[in-house]
Amino acid sequence: MTKRQTWFTEYQTDSLSLGLRIEQILKAEETAFQDLLVAETETYGRLLALDGAVQTTDKDEFVYHEMITHVPLFMLDAPRKVAVIGGGDGGAIREILKHQTVQEAHLVEIDQAVVEAAREFFPAISSALSDPRAYVHYVDGIEWVKSARDFDVIVVDSTDPVGPAKGLFQAEFYQSIAKALSPQGILVAQSESPFLHQSLIRQMKAGMQTAFSDVRLYLAAIPTYPSGFWSFLMASKTPPSVSRRLNEDAIETRYWTPAIQHACFVLPKFVEDIVR
Repeated sequence: MTKRQTWFTEYQTDSLSLGLRIEQILKAEETAFQDLLVAETETYGRLLALDGAVQTTDKDEFVYHEMITHVPLFMLDAPRKVAVIGGGDGGAIREILKHQTVQEAHLVEIDQAVVEAAREFFPAISSALSDPRAYVHYVDGIEWVKSARDFDVIVVDSTDPVGPAKGLFQAEFYQSIAKALSPQGILVAQSESPFLHQSLIRQMKAGMQTAFSDVRLYLAAIPTYPSGFWSFLMASKTPPSVSRRLNEDAIETRYWTPAIQHACFVLPKFVEDIVR
């Protein structure tokens, strides 16, 4: 008799899906904001999905979390105050706190259930949430940013632009972030796939340009995200340059390197055309 197989399927577009065979469902609940699933997969280890979309897996999470944090942080000589909007798994906080100059790392997550699931099932990702420099706020990130001030970096580690995350992709939100940043501060946001979400990338760039004079895109390869080819938009009020810390501060990483810091901004022609 053939063993019955259980699969998790993410419908990434109307004509594209990602399927992962799972060994066990560890948690499935409807939170106050979204459907949450934690499952053990055969290929990528533990998986966290929200509303049917992969947020992180044990095997490839380091790519996303390193690239959304170290790239902007290494544009500053002494970042001290950093915030992450979304990112309830805690992976971005883990990477941020590898920078010794950081004194405060604020996680602003609307859904407490995501943080609780991360603490229970993804201890290697969420471990830095217990660091005394980490502050966790269970509030709406859009509202929180309106009163925030003097941040060196704000990371928008959002889910897809649906449901509670939809407002995180709007020009008004980027304008609030501009006020929350220090004069040399940097915004970085995940901006989806250049293959599948070109109009969204253009929309995000245009929204950021209402508040920032310098907006640039960079890339990383993340297998479980739609198309496996992911982008990030970085914005600042003045053009940033790579910090002298780049080759001085030794931090432990698995994807990011000083060479990647430069190379990730080198775009294929079709991606250049999206953001031109």
